[in-house]
Amino acid sequence: MGRHTQSREGLMRLSRLYLEHPLYEGTEISLDESRSHYLLRVLRLKPGDALRVFNGDGHEYNAELEDATKKRATVRVHNTLSPQCESPLHIEVGQGIARGERMDFVLQKSVELGANALTPLWTHRSQVKLDSKRMEKRLAHWRGIVHSACEQSGRVYIPALNPPLDFNAWLTTPSDGLSLVLSPHSSMTLKELAPATRVRVLIGPEGGLEDDEISMAEKNGFQTIRLGPRILRTETAALATLAALQTLWGDLAAQSSDT
Repeated sequence: MGRHTQSREGLMRLSRLYLEHPLYEGTEISLDESRSHYLLRVLRLKPGDALRVFNGDGHEYNAELEDATKKRATVRVHNTLSPQCESPLHIEVGQGIARGERMDFVLQKSVELGANALTPLWTHRSQVKLDSKRMEKRLAHWRGIVHSACEQSGRVYIPALNPPLDFNAWLTTPSDGLSLVLSPHSSMTLKELAPATRVRVLIGPEGGLEDDEISMAEKNGFQTIRLGPRILRTETAALATLAALQTLWGDLAAQSSDT
């Protein structure tokens, strides 16, 4: 048997690996050097060990590490599984671009909390400056964060990570759901809103959104909401909002079949 880690149900489960390959029962996949390193040096799997693989198609697959050299690994795919781990609530996050690890943290935890789409936003107070080459590198880094979060959290669909957009361009993107923006001056709370099945949330960077940005959001159909009496950091605001939404309208409040 393969090495095991703790699952979301409290049982032991197999290590999970994201692969950018079509996955079919019986196929054999030679992994690239990066994925091989992760499998052999990070997860420390040995030939014959079992694992689960997924590619974002809504399934995961039992698999086995069939062969390994110092730098390359081969995986054989076995049977298909269809775990039910996606929330009925569709959430899109528009996140003002934050510096370094704060942005990584927001992306990672947003994936863990069930976000379906993530769009980094250039706002007045965004302090990150990136040319096209550095932006391409940063996007690749962010994709890695998203994939790793899916591996850890058991998700079988990969949330869309959109290229960074100008604040105003994202505001005017058509949406058929509820649009929310955090504001410490709002008197509205989430509990006062009618339940929704699709929500997009606008969250500012360090220092928050400027008043004219919040006003512009309101003009484009966004409802201001307040998350309690305290001022939250950008990374805390994202987590608190997603957790509250999933508790009210999503799957955080759902009863486990084991309870």
